[in-house]
Amino acid sequence: MTAVESRPAGVLEPHHPRHPRGARVAAFVALTKPRIIELLLITTVPVMFLAAQGVPDLWLVLATCTGGYLSAGGANALNMYIDRDIDALMHRTERRPLVTGIVSPREGLVFGLALAVVSTLWFGLLVNWLSAALALGALLFYVLVYTLLLKRRTSQNIVWGGIAGCMPVLIGWSSVTNEVSWAAVVLFLVMFFWTPPHYWPLSMKVKDDYARVGVPMLPVIAANTVVARQIVLYSWVMVAVSLALWPLGYVGWFYPLVAVLAGAWWLKEAHGLRARAKAGVTGAALREMRLFHWSITYVSVLFVAVAVDPFLR
Repeated sequence: MTAVESRPAGVLEPHHPRHPRGARVAAFVALTKPRIIELLLITTVPVMFLAAQGVPDLWLVLATCTGGYLSAGGANALNMYIDRDIDALMHRTERRPLVTGIVSPREGLVFGLALAVVSTLWFGLLVNWLSAALALGALLFYVLVYTLLLKRRTSQNIVWGGIAGCMPVLIGWSSVTNEVSWAAVVLFLVMFFWTPPHYWPLSMKVKDDYARVGVPMLPVIAANTVVARQIVLYSWVMVAVSLALWPLGYVGWFYPLVAVLAGAWWLKEAHGLRARAKAGVTGAALREMRLFHWSITYVSVLFVAVAVDPFLR
């Protein structure tokens, strides 16, 4: 039995100073949630290509990505600090550094706050202050609005809390132009409507975890048929919004072609999930994770098209 499994539920393992240095470094990196940040950078860099209508300054790309990692990493570390009590009770989060004790709560808090300060100054001094303000706003929104206010109180938590994850689009655009245009707003809205149908399938898979800790994710309080219907509605709006870049004149023929094809496949998967839910399918046969995994592929393909389009116009 592991240390986490043997201690009383909800009790965090005390920090132990004898953890190997390499393990400690890896734990601090884990606090930043690198896999989530990879997805944020996938939306940041292509938007910089679109804003520059070609290849942006590569130093600027590096500075923006570094600042984005530091800012999102700080937000994620502070999220883990706040949620360490429920993380200890959920199977998918029980090995996080603040739960196992390899990083103490005090260290996690200081680390998150330090990244918040450093990332803001980094953006302001090396990119521009508009990008710095947007990055800080995203961090504060994720920590204060989503984590502290929404997550444990409403099933709309991921809908409005997802705004923080949409901000890298605005940051990528502003880093190049020092302003925010309608193109950036459209792509922001794509990510806004993408987030719920991206996350709800995962929530369906692990809803017992959320129910155990009292987090009212939509799949916890609503039937699969209701969740699937909401996924379909958000998916249709997302695909429609993704096509708005074309009539606004920001892209040529390549992006809308990719958006239509990728969107059609998304809608096929979303409607398939709804059909299985309506038929009363449960468990592994529901195959909700198919849409979750496809959602990551979809956003990657869509934003690669954003970056490639300027070269084909």
